[in-house]
Amino acid sequence: MQCEICGAEIREKPISVTIDNSVLQVCPKCAPYGQPVNKRAPVSRKVSPVARTAPRVTKRPQKNYFDILKDELVENYEHLLREARESHGWSQEELAVKIKEKASLIKKIERKEIVPEDSVRKKLEHTLNIKLTERVSSSDQEVSHFKTDTTLGDIVKIKRK
Repeated sequence: MQCEICGAEIREKPISVTIDNSVLQVCPKCAPYGQPVNKRAPVSRKVSPVARTAPRVTKRPQKNYFDILKDELVENYEHLLREARESHGWSQEELAVKIKEKASLIKKIERKEIVPEDSVRKKLEHTLNIKLTERVSSSDQEVSHFKTDTTLGDIVKIKRK
């Protein structure tokens, strides 16, 4: 009998090994390349998952994110911010230290170069005891029903005619 790996003549009893899920008859020299078949290989058994009983958690009421959108920054926020800061007698640098932000950010907000993010706005409101937002009702918002530009949909409709 010949070794199925090297092709050499096997003079004694061939050894059965598993290589890549194939059982081969090999010589003693090639036997270390595989796992012996006569050894018991562990069998993986699927264990059914244990049903865990999750503790009952009362759901918190869902936050309505559209309520957040109803609050808009007031138009003259830079004046309110400057007046509140000056009434406390703070410089822009002192205010920046108190809210843990950069002084350049305060300067840009007061020059109306940038709109403060919500996190910065909340810090400013809390530190200066001012309100920089106002609730906007849906009736105050203007909705235009007139088409201003030609859209791709308009072109498609025109070409169909």
